[in-house]
Amino acid sequence: MPKELRTLEGDLLARDLRFAIVATRFNELVVDRLVDGVVDALLRHGASEKNLELVRVPGAYEMPLAVRKLAQSRRYDAIVALGAVVRGQTAHFDFVAGECSSGVARVALETGVPVGFGVLTTETMEQALDRAGGKAGNKGAEAALAALEMANLLKRLDG
Repeated sequence: MPKELRTLEGDLLARDLRFAIVATRFNELVVDRLVDGVVDALLRHGASEKNLELVRVPGAYEMPLAVRKLAQSRRYDAIVALGAVVRGQTAHFDFVAGECSSGVARVALETGVPVGFGVLTTETMEQALDRAGGKAGNKGAEAALAALEMANLLKRLDG
């Protein structure tokens, strides 16, 4: 990459930014660990607990509607979407996971509010737990940092 090339990036400073965390109640054992990861990551990067709000939805299928409502409110600089969809014996997994991911992505594109996507789609509950603070890290924390970086990048791109 040329040395003189100007590069714009978002930083990981959460001070004064407001975040909504949308978390499913379904697979709560996993999702609560993801929520913990989000809160820990944001607080470590300077967020204030008073600027974090948790919104619970029944499941991943219902998530895009709540994310859209929160994004349209313009009260948040970023949103973090958390859930766990574990494959079962039917095609239900494919429909729920697909609708959730495309719906949440569409909200971010239509509203311009960054959404960190921390909805796990795994084959087993063990895999989900591994990704929610187990041996594979905490994907909630990763989603929070992606949302934080994008919120700061969009502020820079706006001017």
